[in-house]
Amino acid sequence: MMTNTEIKVKGLQVLTKSLGLVEAERFVALIQQEPFDYTKWRDGLFEDLTVEEISQKAMDLRMKKAEQDISPDKGMASDVT
Repeated sequence: MMTNTEIKVKGLQVLTKSLGLVEAERFVALIQQEPFDYTKWRDGLFEDLTVEEISQKAMDLRMKKAEQDISPDKGMASDVT
């Protein structure tokens, strides 16, 4: 289990990688300004998907990450859990 600090650092890394530094900072500012109910948001996130579809999406994402983590000099995944 990650600590709160580790989650913050990892979250900012992911946001920055995906959005870029400026847009990641804008996102954080927006989240802090607006009330956000994570539970309500999460409840509707997968409402149109079956358990099998959610599972398949998770497996696809894990496979994609494993492919990205393959080290070119070793030919093996470096962080597959």
